[in-house]
Amino acid sequence: MTSWRADTAYNDLPPLPPPVDVETKPVLKLAIEARASLAALSQATGSMTNPQVLLNAIPLLEAQASSEVENIVTTADALFRHADDEPSADPATREALNYRTALMEGVDMVKSRGVITSNTAREVCSRIKQHTMDLRSSDGTFIGNPATRKAVYTPPSGRAVIDKKLGEWEKFANSGEGLDPLIRMALAHYQFEAIHPFDDGNGRTGRILNVLMLMSDGLLSQPVLYLSKYIIARKNDYYDALLAVTAEGAWVPWVEYMLDAVRMTSGSTLSKIERISDLQTALKNRIGTSIPGAHMALIDVLFEQPYCRISNVMDRCHVSRPTATKWLRSLVDDGVLIDMQVGREKLFINWQFMELLTADETDAEESRQNQLF
Repeated sequence: MTSWRADTAYNDLPPLPPPVDVETKPVLKLAIEARASLAALSQATGSMTNPQVLLNAIPLLEAQASSEVENIVTTADALFRHADDEPSADPATREALNYRTALMEGVDMVKSRGVITSNTAREVCSRIKQHTMDLRSSDGTFIGNPATRKAVYTPPSGRAVIDKKLGEWEKFANSGEGLDPLIRMALAHYQFEAIHPFDDGNGRTGRILNVLMLMSDGLLSQPVLYLSKYIIARKNDYYDALLAVTAEGAWVPWVEYMLDAVRMTSGSTLSKIERISDLQTALKNRIGTSIPGAHMALIDVLFEQPYCRISNVMDRCHVSRPTATKWLRSLVDDGVLIDMQVGREKLFINWQFMELLTADETDAEESRQNQLF
C-alpha cells in the first residue's frame, strides 16, 4: 500500500481501480439488492401521474441533508417556503437552494453530454458556490480538528497534480474497468473526495456526482435518490469509512456503506411515492365533494410544492383571484390546508404532504393513520 501520513499532502494517491478485489460475494449480493431497489424506484417514479411532485421535493430534501453534512443547517420548511422566492431566504437556505439548482443543472449536463467529466464537477461546484470554481492552487489544505489543529487528512497539492488525478478520476468514472456501476460509483466518490479538487464545496459536489453517475449509467431515470438522508443519519460512519480507505485500504466496508445507502434510500423514497399516491387520491375525493366546480389541476398545484400561493392556483387552473382564494380558504376551513402570512403574501400549506415528505420511515405508518381523509 502507498505510504500515507495525515499531515502530508497525499500526492501519491493511487488511481482507480483499487489493488484489491472489491467485488466479493457479500458486496455483489448487496449490489444486486441495491440495483433492484433502484430499479423499483425508477419504475415507480415513471408511473406517477405527475412525476413533478417528486422532482420538486426530493432534490430540495437532498439539498437540505447534503448541506447539513457540511454543517450548513436550514430546515425543510424554509426550503419549501422559499423554493420559488430565493432572494428573501436566509443565507443557509439560499446555499441549500443553490445545491438544488446545481443538481438539476448537472442532470441537464449529463443528458446533453452523456458522460461525467472534470468540467461537470467544476460547473456543479461553481453553481453551488455561486462563483467560478477552479482547481485548488494553494498548498496545505487542512482537513481535521479546528480546535486542536490536528490533521486527519491532507489532500494532494499542486495544480498539476490535482489536474492529473482529476483526469484519472474522470476516466474511471466513465469506464470503470468492467465493475458493477454501483460499485464504480462508490469507488469514484471516495476518489473525488480524496482528491478534494476545490477550495470549498467538494463534499456537496461529490454527492451530486453520485446521482449524475447513476443517471449516466441508466440506473436512475430522474434525480430522486435521497442519498444524503442516509449519510446525515450516519455522518460519523461516512467520514470514518472514507478515512479507513486511505489509512487502511478498507475498500470493501466503504463500498458496502455506499451500496446500503442506495438500497435504503431507494426503498424509503419508494415508500413515500406510495403514500403520496394515497394522499393525492384522498384529497382529490375531498375536493370533488367539498368544492363544487374546482379544477382538478388544483391537485397538481397542491402537491408540486407543499407551499401554495393564490397566484399558483390562478395560473394553473385559469381562474380569477376571488375563485382561487375561495377554493383555498375552503380547504383551510376543512383542515386540509394551513394558511400563514409572509409579508404581504398569504401562503397555503399542504401540511399532510409536508409531514409525509419529512417524516422518518419509522413514523410513516403513524402519520398515515393520523391523516384527516
